[in-house]
Amino acid sequence: MELKAILIFLLIGALAGWLAGKIMRSGGFGLLGNIILGVAGALVGGFLFNLLGISASGLLGSIITATVGAVVVLFFVGLIRR
Repeated sequence: MELKAILIFLLIGALAGWLAGKIMRSGGFGLLGNIILGVAGALVGGFLFNLLGISASGLLGSIITATVGAVVVLFFVGLIRR
């Protein structure tokens, strides 16, 4: 993987994690926490979108997919914490 691709991947993860935190009103997770949440969200979102037959391409599609997945991750983490 090129350095540029890795940086874009990390930026998408950070943005998706931050957006998911705002949507779920979970507060801030810091840069590293947002990146981890966003990357996990990208995996979950990609899996869910594939199951539903939804295709999201490009930079905006990647951000949306990762954000939706991160929201799902935060939702289930919230259920487990209770």
